[in-house]
Amino acid sequence: MSNDDHYGGGNGGYGEVGGTGQTRTRLPDSPTDPYGPARRTPRASRSLITVVGVVVLLIAAIAYANQAADTTENKPADNAPAASSTAATGTAPVSGKAAGIPHGFAHDEQGAQSAAANYTVALGSDGMLKKDVRHALMDGIYTPEAAAQRKGTQDAAYSPAFLATLGLDPNGKPPQGSTFVTRAVPVGTRVESYSPTTAKVAVWYTGLVGMSGAKSTTPVRTTWKTWTFELSWVGTDWKVNSDSQQDGPAPVPGDVAASTSDDISKAVQEFGGFTYAR
Repeated sequence: MSNDDHYGGGNGGYGEVGGTGQTRTRLPDSPTDPYGPARRTPRASRSLITVVGVVVLLIAAIAYANQAADTTENKPADNAPAASSTAATGTAPVSGKAAGIPHGFAHDEQGAQSAAANYTVALGSDGMLKKDVRHALMDGIYTPEAAAQRKGTQDAAYSPAFLATLGLDPNGKPPQGSTFVTRAVPVGTRVESYSPTTAKVAVWYTGLVGMSGAKSTTPVRTTWKTWTFELSWVGTDWKVNSDSQQDGPAPVPGDVAASTSDDISKAVQEFGGFTYAR
């Protein structure tokens, strides 16, 4: 190319821009840098993306840790019920009934719990108000020795005088147009001791007891009790050797308004009881 710089210059002096003897110096970045714009500052969006990425990774790590903990959770102690102790097992609680009483309970802890829960229902029913039904319940639930001892005691407890305090006649029948309600509803069971031949099981239950009727002076109310049974494996089933009751635990009463006596009577007739697995 020609040495002419198109501005009349030759080979000497200033004929070439940036020629020999001249050095271009770049000063530090500043708003007045004549050789180019200042360096770009990091964009705020990049910082935001970095923070979001860290948060996502943290959430994923926590989820993974929780999942691993669930799979390695220690099992509860043998006698301590787990959080899912009230869940259905899918195992049939009994194989049949005799005189209206479930029988054929499994020869294991669950069978003992099932027996105790079902015996609570039977012994808390209105059948206990009638002598012949009461004796049949005694024979079906207790061991032969315990049944023989308890029949006399129960007959004395359910005397005509006691039945009269409940508003019932000597045969345990309510007045015309009224319904006497007595029902036990198991809430849960607890195995206090167990062996293949004996078991001690406590049943926490709520009860309904009282007279439902327009002239009733003892309206239906709820009770909360714990019924403890000492069971023995007799032949092919669990039988009761002895039992005892105590009050509670009782929750705080709810805010639901009490139903009318007609509603209670109708409910007792329409809603049947259950066979309890445990």
